[in-house]
Amino acid sequence: MADRNGRIKAVIARNISDILMFELKNSHIGMPSVNEVIVSNDYSTAKVYVSFLGAKYPTQNLAELNRCKGYVRSSLAKKMDLRKVPELTFYLDDIFYKEERINAALKREEEQIEKAHKEKESK
Repeated sequence: MADRNGRIKAVIARNISDILMFELKNSHIGMPSVNEVIVSNDYSTAKVYVSFLGAKYPTQNLAELNRCKGYVRSSLAKKMDLRKVPELTFYLDDIFYKEERINAALKREEEQIEKAHKEKESK
């Protein structure tokens, strides 16, 4: 029982991912991916960080997912052997979008450096 909190986080993340992929029938949510789960020490609350693959409006998808969190929690209770199932709150994990912006900025900077280097060589 060395890392009980870590095991519970992993089981919650896996079960929520399964529920979102296979049980939840809401076309407005799209294709959610559970990236991280943070559980409080007393297991009363859980922050679930999700991203939406290929979504044009991820904040709207997140709002719809938060409307369905009661169903997700009740389904999670059926799958887990916990005395108290944590209250779920979904958050948008925007690290993917930040990574895209950083990569685009780096690519623009690289192109500018390459262009300046070519201009310098042509002189």
